[in-house]
Amino acid sequence: MPVKGGNGDLSGDILKVIGPVMIGPSSSHTAGPLRLGRAARALLGEEILRARVILMGSLAATGRGHGTPQAAVAGLLDMASDDRRVPDAPGIARDRGLEFEILYSDATGAHPNEIAFQLRGRAGGSVTMRGISIGGGEIAITAVDGFEVSITGHYPTLVVFMTDRPGLIGAVTRAIGSRGINIAFMSVARKRRGQEALMSIELDQAADAALVEALRGIDGVFGVRVIPDTL
Repeated sequence: MPVKGGNGDLSGDILKVIGPVMIGPSSSHTAGPLRLGRAARALLGEEILRARVILMGSLAATGRGHGTPQAAVAGLLDMASDDRRVPDAPGIARDRGLEFEILYSDATGAHPNEIAFQLRGRAGGSVTMRGISIGGGEIAITAVDGFEVSITGHYPTLVVFMTDRPGLIGAVTRAIGSRGINIAFMSVARKRRGQEALMSIELDQAADAALVEALRGIDGVFGVRVIPDTL
């Protein structure tokens, strides 16, 4: 009898035992930061022009020896964790015209494996993202543009930027449900009542381009980003 993992197959449990397929040396200091870089790239939604990467806690203290800077840049280039070019990612980024800066923070109170990205796109967009590398290649995205979120990377995820006003959450969820897509987890954050808000919606199925465009067409929604579950 097959044993199912958390995603309906063996992969979830196997990863917990042996870790991800990756270019090493460390799943927490290499694979995790790479996946977070890919997530930040997806949140920007366009080609990256400039990037600032801030390593905190253990990533700042020992990241150089574990290849954390190279891994983070590789993620911004959308490389997979087992891509043999990961160690050469900084040079590849420069060749492609991606300007980047790696900073090491000694800020107290940070998670032991915390990383922040500040990205500017070639089309003028920008995004900031914070996340943590939990271990075994697992990640959690904890903040997007200053909004607190909790995104695992286990599910296809919609990030919807919107105005905080009555009816908008319902309009977004109805648009998703009308396409037969189930919402696994959802959270809403706002900085101040009646101003900007952010919905993070983890789905049981990937959102197609038609759904993304439908969400962008809702009055009061001013941005939609997709984070795939294949980081």
